[in-house]
Amino acid sequence: MRILIIGVNGFIGSNLSQRILETTDWDVFGTDINIHYIKDLIDHERFHFAEGDLCINNEWIEYHVKKCDIVLPLVAIAQPKVYVTDPLKVFELDFEENLKVVRWVHKYKKRLIFPSTSEVYGMCTEDAFSEETSNLIYGPINKTRWIYACSKQLLDRVIYAYGRDYGLRYTCFRPFNWIGPRLDTMESARYGNSRVLTQFITNLCDNKPIQLVQGGQQERCFTDINDGLDALMAILTNEDATNARIFNIGNPDDVCSIARLAELTLNAFCEVTGKSPSDLPGIEVTSAEDYYGKDKGYQDVVHRVPDISLAKKLLDWQPSIPLESSVRSGVEYFVKHYPFRKKPQSFSHRPIIPYKITKKTQYLQIDHKNNVNS
Repeated sequence: MRILIIGVNGFIGSNLSQRILETTDWDVFGTDINIHYIKDLIDHERFHFAEGDLCINNEWIEYHVKKCDIVLPLVAIAQPKVYVTDPLKVFELDFEENLKVVRWVHKYKKRLIFPSTSEVYGMCTEDAFSEETSNLIYGPINKTRWIYACSKQLLDRVIYAYGRDYGLRYTCFRPFNWIGPRLDTMESARYGNSRVLTQFITNLCDNKPIQLVQGGQQERCFTDINDGLDALMAILTNEDATNARIFNIGNPDDVCSIARLAELTLNAFCEVTGKSPSDLPGIEVTSAEDYYGKDKGYQDVVHRVPDISLAKKLLDWQPSIPLESSVRSGVEYFVKHYPFRKKPQSFSHRPIIPYKITKKTQYLQIDHKNNVNS
């Protein structure tokens, strides 16, 4: 089987590629604009990587959609601060660019595994969110924080319509705060553009206080990346049971406030580094206006818990890794790499170039000067 992963260097893409190569005989074809998380995979005989940008390299991506059996478009902006500082950028990448991929998958009759998000539930008031019955509730238009959720939800609806009316084979999965190694880069965290665990760890590495927005009373269900990968592998290997389905993939048994996550992160950081809490700036409370910017349209959600009964039934899956273990593995990864951390290698926006060229790596060569394919 051949899997195309667009955004292969990201948190899910890099970890999933490693799992596939270690446990199956499948070939992974991947594209991204960075390679810092997949350097150890580049020389694997079943890993075929090419530098590329979803916004630019349409020919290569469409060719590989046609060539592969399953497509996972994992490119998205998933950082809350960007939702409020650059909402149009979020919409253009997360919806418009990914819509192209959905249409190509339909055109070539391939199978789509699409990453939805727990954000689509918005301010749903139910105790546990159901994929099939829960309402998706957002704030007013001036709360631009919801543009990410709207973009993902609209693609969910487009994918559903393609499946119902035209037979698109698809499965959507909704990660509930997956965490672990490679979650975000420290560079993005230093600009405030990372997810919460990476932000906490980076602040500690930089000897800055952990900041709790509005006191950190918001509750989330954090899920270890390895539990998430177990669910994804079950989806990949069980098309009959998962076709035309949406799955919540999260851990409802350990509801955790952001304040508690800060304490767990601080404790793990001290254990890993040998420092004492008195050596560190600690934890401080900040307002949403100070953190995200005044009048930037931020709005938070107090409660977000998944109903995972469908995943238990159809995937025979449930999470098993304790939150403390997940936090520690994330801390260990970043502390290990922090002293050697350099700006990640990033390619400029130029025509796509295969990272390695072998007889096994077939790709579409593009003569950009004359605009013809060979």
